[in-house]
Amino acid sequence: MVDPVAEAGLPAAPAGLDERMMALALEQAGLAAAAGEVPVGAVVADADGAVLSVGYNRTITDSDPTAHAEIVALRAAATRLDNYRLPGLSLYVTLEPCVMCVGAMLHARLARVVFGAADPKTGACGSVLDIGAVDKINHHTTVCGGVMAESCGDILRGFFRERRRKET
Repeated sequence: MVDPVAEAGLPAAPAGLDERMMALALEQAGLAAAAGEVPVGAVVADADGAVLSVGYNRTITDSDPTAHAEIVALRAAATRLDNYRLPGLSLYVTLEPCVMCVGAMLHARLARVVFGAADPKTGACGSVLDIGAVDKINHHTTVCGGVMAESCGDILRGFFRERRRKET
């Protein structure tokens, strides 16, 4: 697979950047949980760590099935830059993106997608499907999974454990 970051001549992310950005995404996931949403958070940042946008799941709040954390953050970054294409930027998300979100990321021309916990039910970055590995797609994004996976998984497990407890 071609590495779009290297191909574009972009420098490697500074040491610890992925973890710092994932910590911000986890803060967003906490906001989602507080709002009664599935706790997934996302951050769009440049290669130096300048944050362009953040987002968290808002599907229930907005009555919008497309309001996943990734889409919320992508929309905000695109609006801020007045451009639907986001080359050279990275999206950090606490849960492996679904097919819809991966499609949006590819259309945005992101350089990187970094996720925390794998999603064995709907993950489209290798767990269930690997959309980015399809050679016929005209843009490829570098994907890195497992960054702070335990912390990202813990917030989800805790949320669903509490939800099940309330249902009984």
